[in-house]
Amino acid sequence: MNELAILTKAMIQERKDIAIAIIGGFIAGIAGVCLFATSGYLISQTVFAPPLYTLIVLTSLVKILGLLRAASRYAERLYSHQATFSLLSNLRTSFFAKLVPLTPGILGQKRSGELLARIVGDVESLQHYFLRVAYPPVIVVMVFLATVLFTSAFSFWMACLFVLGMLITAFVVPGLVLLGQRKIHGRVRRQRAVLSTEVTELLYGFRDLKVYGQLNKREQKLHHASAALADEQQAAARHLLRGQSLHAFATHLISWGVLVLGAYLIMGGSLAGVYLAMLIMASLTVFEEAAPMATLPAYKQDSEHAAKRLAETVHAADLLPPQPSGVLFVNQGISIELSGVSFQYKDEGRPALRDISLPIPAGSKTAIVGPSGSGKTTIIELLLKLRTPTDGQILLNGASVKELDEASIWQASNVVLQHSHFFRGTIRENLLLNEECHSDEELLAMLDKAQLPNVSLDDTVYEKGENLSEGEKQRLALARAMLRKGRLWLLDEPTSSLDYVTEQRVFQNLLTQAEDDTLLLISHRLTGLEEMDRILVMDQGRVIEAGTYSELMEQKGYFYELKQIELQMIGEA
Repeated sequence: MNELAILTKAMIQERKDIAIAIIGGFIAGIAGVCLFATSGYLISQTVFAPPLYTLIVLTSLVKILGLLRAASRYAERLYSHQATFSLLSNLRTSFFAKLVPLTPGILGQKRSGELLARIVGDVESLQHYFLRVAYPPVIVVMVFLATVLFTSAFSFWMACLFVLGMLITAFVVPGLVLLGQRKIHGRVRRQRAVLSTEVTELLYGFRDLKVYGQLNKREQKLHHASAALADEQQAAARHLLRGQSLHAFATHLISWGVLVLGAYLIMGGSLAGVYLAMLIMASLTVFEEAAPMATLPAYKQDSEHAAKRLAETVHAADLLPPQPSGVLFVNQGISIELSGVSFQYKDEGRPALRDISLPIPAGSKTAIVGPSGSGKTTIIELLLKLRTPTDGQILLNGASVKELDEASIWQASNVVLQHSHFFRGTIRENLLLNEECHSDEELLAMLDKAQLPNVSLDDTVYEKGENLSEGEKQRLALARAMLRKGRLWLLDEPTSSLDYVTEQRVFQNLLTQAEDDTLLLISHRLTGLEEMDRILVMDQGRVIEAGTYSELMEQKGYFYELKQIELQMIGEA
């Protein structure tokens, strides 16, 4: 598929502003040619001492053409840039809308810095497509054709010279620029992505790099990436400058050609001498309109490369099935059933889940335990439709998740993941992420349930919660989840950073609020699981044991061994 098809479609949506910009550009170009041609004719006429009214008419015409050129050029700039900004806005919205369904899978394939470069840099580069690629040829053709028709009224050979000049400036010069452009195709864009990646990773890992003494090494790597980008940008700028210089040389060469040819025609009596200055001035002006053609190949390849990278990023979105219409209602109890579910991450050698089949009745409390990497978190991601099972199916209230709108699943779920994100702002703003309205009294009561009684709603939260301890982050995430009205609780290690006493208090408040709801808890700790209706023990992507706490302890299997190890560690501590 043509990478620029999305741009063409977006341009069609802005056809009104684009049409006005083209009309304004054409009028400005023709007015400029007429303005300088009239000025040349006026200069020639003054030699012959024409009547005063002739000078008044010509002078007035020059003033009118000057005003017309300025007004039309302003309209052209206004509407062309308005169309460009609208195009960029639509492209950003469209790109982000296609990117959202691909997360979190795309984050495992692309580095966050590179994604940032594509979202910002590549979309920004597409602003040149209309202004520097699609728009100039239209104006050049229209203005040149009108000028050639005007010139042919005075001399056929002069019109042929103008056509030759148009071919040189519109095709030969851009062709020469294109030959050199192939050598540096995409290097600036790739190097910018490398720099964005290095900056992002330096900011995210600053603390660890500082602790392990690797900050200077990473900074040097960042400086090298910055210097490499600067070198590539300078090379690209020099190439554009060579194209512009070549165009200027061709323009002046053609103007000299007009002068020589005009002198020859005047000597032969086929052209009146009074028109020579007019034709020279017209040639100087009309070829200025073709100046953007010299840099068109560079901007065209840059836009194509940016569009290709964006298309590669969201190509999978085009392969997604239509958005399902099924709805999971918030006020209903939710049952879960996994039937033969398997899942394997891309490029992984082994499956994360292997043929998982288990029913979870509505209103039940289920815990999933097991060693790290056994597939516990993957189950929650499948339930939230963040990932799609490789095999098998998942049912929520008897409906396949494939038939349910993911937004309704998220709305009906109270979720606490291992790493919850916090935005820069206040405690209040980070609690009120949903659309529901809550009073300060309700927020404080929920903080109290989450064992954060001494926190003020106006306390500042840094980006990613950098000023909060891990325990505070988990309790704030729990308070945020407890403010929601969903009937499905999906909790992934929600209290792993809390001390035993605080953990038990939070857990009791949580069970009280979720008394009639379906709760699925992932935990490495085995303390407090006595109150669970069912415990699933996983290892290497399989459920190897299932039952109540007492049943599993009586079996003296894998769960029993894990419990003995935990008790031994607590005793040693």
